[in-house]
Amino acid sequence: QVQLVESGGGSVQAGGSLRLSCAASGYTVNSRSCMGWFRQAPGKEREGVAGLYTGFSRILFGSAYYADSVKGRFTISQDNAKNTLYLQMNSLKPEDTAMYYCATGAGYCGNWADYNYWGQGTQVTVSS
Repeated sequence: QVQLVESGGGSVQAGGSLRLSCAASGYTVNSRSCMGWFRQAPGKEREGVAGLYTGFSRILFGSAYYADSVKGRFTISQDNAKNTLYLQMNSLKPEDTAMYYCATGAGYCGNWADYNYWGQGTQVTVSS
């Protein structure tokens, strides 16, 4: 059974950094072509933040996709040995406050609709 467990959330001041982790179990990250991060703020719809190609294609290896709002500030990465996905978040802003979810899917990793399985989330709060 696929399980995604997020960790690393917390409260920081604007301009600070956090690193989120997503431990995957029940499958290896290479067996599904996409892993990514989504977020949902109170009263708003869930939105895609970052996606990463995690399949076996050498051409697509390392392909990452970001929402415009986080480009240049967030970095998505993976550690295959640990079956873990990361999201390094720098220069955090109050508008980054949300519940952050790890997700996996197949298809085009920059198409947020291609993700179909999410973890339980970890809260990120950025104060001004």
